[in-house]
Amino acid sequence: MMNPVAVIGAGITGLVAAFRLQQKKIPVVLYEASGRAGGVIQSVRDQGYLAEFGPNTLLDTSPKLREIIKGAGLEPRMMYSDEGAGNRYLVRHRKTIAMPATPVGFFRSELFSWRAKLMLFREPFVRRWDNRYEESVAQFVIRRLGREFLDYAIDALVAGIYAGDPFRLSVIHGFPRLHALEQRYGSMIKGQILGARERKRRAEVSKQDAKKISFDEGLQVLPDTLLKNLGAAARINTPVTRLRKLADGWEVEFQSAGAPQQARHSGVLLAVPAHQIARLQIEGSTLAPLATLGRIHYPPVASVVLGFRREDVHHPLDGFGMLIPKVEQFNILGALFSSSLFPNRAPAGHVTITSYVGGMRNPALTAKPPDELYELTARDLGLLLGITGRPTFRHCVIYDQAIPQYEVGYGQFKQVMDDLEQAAPGLFFAGHYRHGISLGDSMVSAYDVADRIEQNLRRGPERPAAA
Repeated sequence: MMNPVAVIGAGITGLVAAFRLQQKKIPVVLYEASGRAGGVIQSVRDQGYLAEFGPNTLLDTSPKLREIIKGAGLEPRMMYSDEGAGNRYLVRHRKTIAMPATPVGFFRSELFSWRAKLMLFREPFVRRWDNRYEESVAQFVIRRLGREFLDYAIDALVAGIYAGDPFRLSVIHGFPRLHALEQRYGSMIKGQILGARERKRRAEVSKQDAKKISFDEGLQVLPDTLLKNLGAAARINTPVTRLRKLADGWEVEFQSAGAPQQARHSGVLLAVPAHQIARLQIEGSTLAPLATLGRIHYPPVASVVLGFRREDVHHPLDGFGMLIPKVEQFNILGALFSSSLFPNRAPAGHVTITSYVGGMRNPALTAKPPDELYELTARDLGLLLGITGRPTFRHCVIYDQAIPQYEVGYGQFKQVMDDLEQAAPGLFFAGHYRHGISLGDSMVSAYDVADRIEQNLRRGPERPAAA
């Protein structure tokens, strides 16, 4: 009889991987050190408000995501965002300006100067990078589009996605598809047009065009349902303390009810953040490079959710939210108009706005007491959205190590994982530190690693399947 596969970490990656292995009739045990599943996904219902921490939406970019949702029986509880909330706002001149949705709208918009707009006509003729060194996102954008696009668009986008710094973030690792467009088509503009046809053939949708998904009681519904489906295979409050490679598999040592125990497994999936992997004790000389993963940088981020009376907010809130460039000198990185996206996120006559503070731009802000974070967030929102009243709801969560930064040189960490999977058959890595940081990226990564684990079990431990 086959020993079960050990999945370590009950964040969304571990949950989806364990669930898919179970669907394949492969025995699995999911270990989670904390008392809850879902990792950074948290939905809190309080005083009629629904506050989301971590991700707020799931982008419908891949049929694999819908397959997971359907397999978990969640289609009746799934909802798409309000089509009327289609605007995305960018802050310039200390006010919110809707990002144009068409080429004509772009040239009419006050977001960029005419000099910056004319730079787009130059972009298709800029030579592709020869890869003599690894470019940062900032270098890539300045080279192809100019400094204004970096300062007023891409800087805000990087802050909104990674809470990161475009001068440190790697374009090839942080935005691999953008790099691929240039390398393949010689131009981002040509690549967007031609690449759309290829995505359509693969039944994939770009993140820019993808529909936004949530559930009736927030994203927490997804990990809670996956955990319930796993049943006795999931072990909460069970921290793993040590791994040991055996000739025919792996031994996992863990704490259960305060006592150390061991179990044998046919394989191990590490689905916890990279900084936790680096601290895990793993016996075997080939596994020493795991400590290298501790150098992956995770900046702190505070998620601040505020509720207001609708009559006190003069902005229409008719969109996804707003992104804020560093040059505009606000404390918050950006905000989501949460109650505009999905129903029942605020009581009648009220709205919910989710803001983010800290990141690479200003990590020290996350050390402030919650009351100060509420005040500085409300002050920024008041200036940008015309809010005149005090918050009617406040909730804050601080992640000391929030989002892995795919900085220049990040390939060394990916190479460590690739090498270890080959050197230690039965060991697998998946999660936001490897295949993309979004919720959808993590779920697709989990889906794919479950398939790889199945392939390895069929081939035998001596012939690992390539990542």
